[in-house]
Amino acid sequence: MSRQRASHRKRPAHNPPQRMVIPVQEIEAIVEHSGTRPLTETEQATLKAAVDTLARLTAELETKETTLARLRRILFGAPTERTAHVLGEGKKGETPPADTPTRPSAEGGDEQAAGQAPSDTTSPESGVAEPKKKRPGHGRNGAADYPRAPHIAVPHATLRHGDPCPVDGCTGRVYGQRGEPAVLVRITGVAPLLAEVYELERLRCGLCGTVFTADPPPGVGKAKYDDSAAAMIALLKYGCGLPFHRIERLEQGLAIPMPVGTQWEVVAAAAAPLMPVFDELARQAAQGTVVYNDDTAMRILTLTQEARAEALPAGASADRTGVFTSGVVAETPNGLIALFKTGPCHAGEHLAEVLDLREVTDPPIHMSDASTRNRPGDHSTLSASCIPHARRNYVDVVEAFPEEVAFVLHTLRAVFHTDAQAKQQGLSPAERLLLHQKESGPRMKALQDWMAKQFAEHTVEPHSGLGQAIAYMQNHWEKLTLFLRVPGAPLDNNITERILKKAILHRKNALFYRTLNGARVGDLFMTLIHTAELHKIEPFHYLVSLLRHSGQVALDPAAWMPWNYSEALAHAEAESTEPPPD
Repeated sequence: MSRQRASHRKRPAHNPPQRMVIPVQEIEAIVEHSGTRPLTETEQATLKAAVDTLARLTAELETKETTLARLRRILFGAPTERTAHVLGEGKKGETPPADTPTRPSAEGGDEQAAGQAPSDTTSPESGVAEPKKKRPGHGRNGAADYPRAPHIAVPHATLRHGDPCPVDGCTGRVYGQRGEPAVLVRITGVAPLLAEVYELERLRCGLCGTVFTADPPPGVGKAKYDDSAAAMIALLKYGCGLPFHRIERLEQGLAIPMPVGTQWEVVAAAAAPLMPVFDELARQAAQGTVVYNDDTAMRILTLTQEARAEALPAGASADRTGVFTSGVVAETPNGLIALFKTGPCHAGEHLAEVLDLREVTDPPIHMSDASTRNRPGDHSTLSASCIPHARRNYVDVVEAFPEEVAFVLHTLRAVFHTDAQAKQQGLSPAERLLLHQKESGPRMKALQDWMAKQFAEHTVEPHSGLGQAIAYMQNHWEKLTLFLRVPGAPLDNNITERILKKAILHRKNALFYRTLNGARVGDLFMTLIHTAELHKIEPFHYLVSLLRHSGQVALDPAAWMPWNYSEALAHAEAESTEPPPD
């Protein structure tokens, strides 16, 4: 029997969906009312959830590899794809093999990182894990976790340094306590967008009629909306997934009018001075040693034929109807850079546009799943495929083939453990490669031989779920094992899956972009916000700094990247405080 090539179908990340119990009568009532009155927001969400579920199930039932276990995960969600959970280890006293520790995976792998300090301690008497006891009154976040909070010194109400001790019978004197003062962190509620009304005094000459108006306080411009307002709206909308109408409702509850249209005007105006930074991030990402990419579906409410034709990449079919948000992550000498683009182009076409800016001659390592849509056209790359994608095919058939799946999952778990060890020890790419060749090479070779044996001895039907999982891994074996031949080649595409969650959060809450221009503004802010987060930089402070020094940013955007903008900011602020020359 000839082996059938397993077709690749893009699968979304396995995040547990929110389960909604909707009576059929409720859906029928919504449909009946749709012709007589506009649907409420709740009714629209309910109807959309029902339609999405129907469409998803219909698409799944049309595929050959659908299993009952997969349908259950679609309907009810899977809490985790950890090896121990998938194989049912630990339920009846089983202990996972000692040489197969686990690794965290955003896409559904193992959750406990190798070498990670456990959260529990073990009692020497009973051998049972016991939770660590926290010091009474010790909060989760200390004063150091609020770096931009004002620090207010509070003197003692009655005592001063050198005063006599007020304790009866004591003849000593009080002095400053050695070490840090007692610290009290006080959290108060404020509006995300505050309004201040300045009443500028006006004086009028009684003879000539000239009116003299007081100047606003220093630092207060005449523009109604401060740069910090634009940064806050952008962060709420594109960083936290809060739609404009929810921000409007929030501010209404605080007696601050902030209409949806006004919010859009503010962020759209702020996007223009930020474009040099966006372009510079794309240029530096093109020089990366490793690039990751993937995409997710998106919707643009008003996308005319002219706008679609303009946004389509060269050579793309004019009949293409899909709209996507693609994410590209690049590993550069300065750290990670995340880029977003929304439109009718696929992830591979977006990556090709980025690589058009590449000045380095060596081809980068390209990590993605096996979809042809992720390939960057004619650009030369060292292609790697995502192991968790291949792993999931086995997870889907674990109930039918428990022993076979257990062998595969344990093998891959040991490989991920080795990779976690390399990161924990801070190994260089060359040292990491040697470690994988020594420890992971034999494991992957044993897995390859095992897969070949299943077909050679006819122990597995090629058209079964397990057969298709094996065929998929064999077809992409060279890309799946690039980490055994090339220094720095990753094992998974999880980082792209994580950044796309920002776009998915926006789609879930706002449902769509209104126009292609709105999508471009969203891509710009998502790029700046998430790249700042990858560098552990506060996105709000970063955006405000860029907007308030847009002139310097335009002249030298490379000096205002998330990893080095603090130096440029300090220099710009020092220049602004210098007295003018005589």
